[in-house]
Amino acid sequence: MENGMAQQLSNQRIAWFNGNFMPEGQVMIPFRDRSWKYGDGAFDMTRTFEGKPFRLKEHIDRFYRSLRYLQIDPGIGPKEMVAHSEEVVARNEHLRPAVGDWWVGQRVSRGVDAVGDEGWDHTGPNVVIEVLPLPLKARAPLYRDGAEVITTTVRRTAPSMLSPRAKTHNYLNMIVAEKPVKALNPNAWAILLDEHGNLAEGLGSNIFIVREGELFTPSERYVLPGVSRQMTIDMAKGLGIKCTAGDIDLFDAANAEEMFLTSTSLCILPVKSFNGGPVADGKTPGPITKKLIDAYAKDVGCDFVGQYLKFLN
Repeated sequence: MENGMAQQLSNQRIAWFNGNFMPEGQVMIPFRDRSWKYGDGAFDMTRTFEGKPFRLKEHIDRFYRSLRYLQIDPGIGPKEMVAHSEEVVARNEHLRPAVGDWWVGQRVSRGVDAVGDEGWDHTGPNVVIEVLPLPLKARAPLYRDGAEVITTTVRRTAPSMLSPRAKTHNYLNMIVAEKPVKALNPNAWAILLDEHGNLAEGLGSNIFIVREGELFTPSERYVLPGVSRQMTIDMAKGLGIKCTAGDIDLFDAANAEEMFLTSTSLCILPVKSFNGGPVADGKTPGPITKKLIDAYAKDVGCDFVGQYLKFLN
């Protein structure tokens, strides 16, 4: 019985919850937690490359910028968050080879709205550090064929209302915006426009276009500034490719010579069509995108395109 229980627990992913490591199935958030009630919390996510977390410090630094914006104190500092995240990855390493690589996430809620008579021992911020498998198999066809991008009719929340630079638990703006796109084409990636009708971002992805050999991406004011977005900007500079962050209207996007999405999990994903029209005759990746993909793979020490493609049936 004890051996059977030990084997069962060894096959469960381990998370860190409010100071303790435990099987993730034992992590319980009270139903009066403000994140459950209102989306009142923040999170961040990176990924591993062959078990090594990608730019964990940069992601944690961004996480704490979101927390400061929301005025939530998680009770531990960035260095502790990094150390606990590394420990969670290490404790799950024996499970990783079967799935390829992990998403690594940190989540903090503001805590419980307590009436006062429930008897909870803890009503402050709830802190979770987790890993879960990357959807390598589900996304593999995207790296063979390229992604289809469709813009949404729902606009991205304006920075005058709520800063999109904070990665909060409230994703309803992007979820609601994405629904009609998925109804039209379940395989499409939705990109929201900003309040002025320029490209903004998708649910978890930034967008780049190439025009006349130069790279363009939406201004940081209107998007969550992705770590892979910044890495791409830095790599472009190193390759002698001019990159401008600013307004990209639908005309420029429709006339893009190349287009791609970036995110920590996607890394760099070529786009083959935009609002139904082919990008560069639908041939992906374009030459600049390919240079950036190669530079990215070299930097992280992992052929991420090959990693995705090996999951094709």
